[in-house]
Amino acid sequence: MIELPEAITLGRQLNDALSGKTITDVFNSNSPHRFTFFYADPLAYSKLLTGKKILSAIGFGIFVDIVLEDNIRISLNDGINLQYSRNASKIPAKYQLLITFDDESFLAFTVAMYGLIAAYQGACDNKYYTKSIESISPLSDAFDMLYFERLIQKETKDISVKALLATEQRIPGIGNGVLQDILFHASIHPKRKISTLSDQEKVNLFQSIKTTLRAMTEAGGRDTEKTIHGWGAYETLMSKKTYRNPCPKCQGEIVKENYMGGTVYYCLNCQPLK
Repeated sequence: MIELPEAITLGRQLNDALSGKTITDVFNSNSPHRFTFFYADPLAYSKLLTGKKILSAIGFGIFVDIVLEDNIRISLNDGINLQYSRNASKIPAKYQLLITFDDESFLAFTVAMYGLIAAYQGACDNKYYTKSIESISPLSDAFDMLYFERLIQKETKDISVKALLATEQRIPGIGNGVLQDILFHASIHPKRKISTLSDQEKVNLFQSIKTTLRAMTEAGGRDTEKTIHGWGAYETLMSKKTYRNPCPKCQGEIVKENYMGGTVYYCLNCQPLK
């Protein structure tokens, strides 16, 4: 799933690969996927996009924007996988959208689980898009300890740390995926109530948000997520790839369980539920 490290990485990669190219054709889905969500009518995308030049691309929060001339954008998020190549034989057998360019390259969009593909002119009124683009990024200097403390203080209910960080996009770009290593480095259990966090634990959590997201971004995304050049290079510590391994800190057992609609991974020794 696209979270902040992947959004930034994809934005950079697409900017380098696509800037200056002109769209020559748009092909609609050849394999309907019930959890592919489009903005407006996807059958109108060809008329909207064909002949338009790509100006840039950028990633933020949980979204990636491809910016075209005439105030047109292609926005995508969640489980959208992208494949870019100049080799027509590499066009996937199934796709939810396919765009070709004037240098005979292509960009194919395929969906894993669920995802949004939005092509439009003007503004996008998706509430999560608005949060992603308007909120302060956790990688910015403006996201400081005071800002983080205020986010916690705004909560009127005693929610869990996972709920605070990975729901409602309170912090744009943090989802259930990046959450696992953030909490591991901070030595905090995902079910801990925010009222139980000490001042030092809040500092530890804040610092882990900054350092873990930065490491993931600098490595080009997580090794559990795809970019247009393959898998990310950040080696996850708590993920579907590692939970059968011993804890990297104490060599204890890593627990895998479902919580709040997603899978969490944690070490009971290093992340006790106090």
